[in-house]
Amino acid sequence: MTAMAQPNGRRPKRLSAGRIGLYAFLVISALFFLTPLYVMLVTSLKPMSEIRTGNILALPAAPSLAAWNSAWSSACTGLQCNGIRVGFLNSIRILVPSVMASIMVGAVTGYALSFWRPRGAQLLFATLMVMAFIPYQVFIYPLVRMFSQAGIANSLLGIVVVHTIFGLPTMTLLFRNHFVALPIELFKAARVDGAGFWRIFIQIMLPMAVPIIVVAIILQVTGIWNDFILGLVFAGRENLPMTVQLNNIVNTTQGERTYNVDMAATLLTALVPLAVYFLSGRWFVRGIAAGAVKG
Repeated sequence: MTAMAQPNGRRPKRLSAGRIGLYAFLVISALFFLTPLYVMLVTSLKPMSEIRTGNILALPAAPSLAAWNSAWSSACTGLQCNGIRVGFLNSIRILVPSVMASIMVGAVTGYALSFWRPRGAQLLFATLMVMAFIPYQVFIYPLVRMFSQAGIANSLLGIVVVHTIFGLPTMTLLFRNHFVALPIELFKAARVDGAGFWRIFIQIMLPMAVPIIVVAIILQVTGIWNDFILGLVFAGRENLPMTVQLNNIVNTTQGERTYNVDMAATLLTALVPLAVYFLSGRWFVRGIAAGAVKG
């Protein structure tokens, strides 16, 4: 029995200068992004008497959730002092139909542009891509006039339609590039078996698009939840999202500036996007690797 061949050459050092530099860069980057979050968290757990001492990095002497409770249920967001929970419920009402509508329309559009190729498909796709790079502020005034004439201005339906329209270019790009990467033989075999547009889409394409659907959900949930200007303009007073309510709490100029309540309200507003990323981060990477950015 022959002896196993031993590797030649010098054994690599465990800690090289390059590796030390890489670790240092990663640690500094982590501290850069985590320090503001740490400051917000510890500030939200302190009473105002402790905050006035100015030591923002110190841990709270007696942690309390009083600021969180105030931010959620009693902070003033204008003339009313019902806390940020009203904006949370409004954001949920806006988020769910907007995400569902934008992903459904984008999936169908991307599927049609990838396999069926209707007349003018390339021009339509190019137009959608150009629209994706135009600042949406350009369209606000025309949309306000159009929605006013249609009778859906300052309504839940209006803000859902707006988010669907502005999400369509990105969603179409994601699904179109994902479907293009699939074997064309699947589509041709289904056509030979007599399947039509919707049957192929529902029974074949959608089950294979789960990773890219998760990517689309993450992008849309983050974008729609964090939106401020569209919700302020199109949602109306009865449907103002959480970001608008947060702005009203933080930028109030009456009475004492309660920084602990401001920080608690900010963290409450950020909980949904953070939860989405933490719970579906693996799916996001898988969807990107499966063809989300291929073209």
